[in-house]
Amino acid sequence: MSAPARRNDAAKSPQAVRSGSPHDLWQQAIRIRQEWLDQALSTQPADRPTAERCLTSIYARASRPRPRFEWVDSPDKARALTSGWPTLDQLYERIRDPRPRGTTPVASDIAMITSQLRGALSAGVAHTDPELSPVRASRTREPWPELAPPQALDSGVPLAVVLHQGVRAALHRSLAHGYRLPVRAALADDGPVPVCWYGQQDASWIAYYDTLRRLGLARYGPDEAGHLDTWADLARSCGWWWPGEDVCVVVDRPEVIRTEPVPGTAHDQIRLQPRGLRYRDGWQPLLSR
Repeated sequence: MSAPARRNDAAKSPQAVRSGSPHDLWQQAIRIRQEWLDQALSTQPADRPTAERCLTSIYARASRPRPRFEWVDSPDKARALTSGWPTLDQLYERIRDPRPRGTTPVASDIAMITSQLRGALSAGVAHTDPELSPVRASRTREPWPELAPPQALDSGVPLAVVLHQGVRAALHRSLAHGYRLPVRAALADDGPVPVCWYGQQDASWIAYYDTLRRLGLARYGPDEAGHLDTWADLARSCGWWWPGEDVCVVVDRPEVIRTEPVPGTAHDQIRLQPRGLRYRDGWQPLLSR
């Protein structure tokens, strides 16, 4: 299916706290998940002022001034501008080094504050968050099975587990395995890809904590809520981005996205068609499975 033009007001901030049976709450969660999937597959032009505002806020949390923004039409165009920037393996090497040299890269600081945010959000969840501690069946101590949600709830799988499987894990599989990783693999033909974030395709963890908040199953402090809202606004505003010390390279959203269902999944997962992605400069990577 092709991604139609998406509404800018989809997946907006939390509504009033809701209540109901686990089945009712799951139905509400499906609608919120779809809002975020629509954002992740949006082909509308980037909202550049909002994206730059959000990225400036993220830089400030990493104790960095507002960067200069370089907008490009595809991840392919970002390669030349980010050449020599640290890769994930290089950041891990720095973490393991007992005496790292030089200034900590901004990408490392952003990764740290994002991890801290997710930990703080999990602390605000009303139940034991499977994001931090996998929930297991009390009798067997085995992980709960991943079933179709109505069947799972009827068979005693806790709502918390169904929400984590059906929102967090399902969107991650669709947007990471079904989108980001194949595109990164196409980019990596020319060498390792520097550390980046994915804008609209970062929606899986954002959608999860937003869902819990909107269902009344989590309560976040003002700072954590505001920080989550910054990432949510960023995911509604742009594509991939690479943080440099003085320059932040930001990709506009694609021009065409065509997806297909992944057969045999319990949570309506999708993936890109082999030639289902085209950016605004015409870059159309051949995607492998």
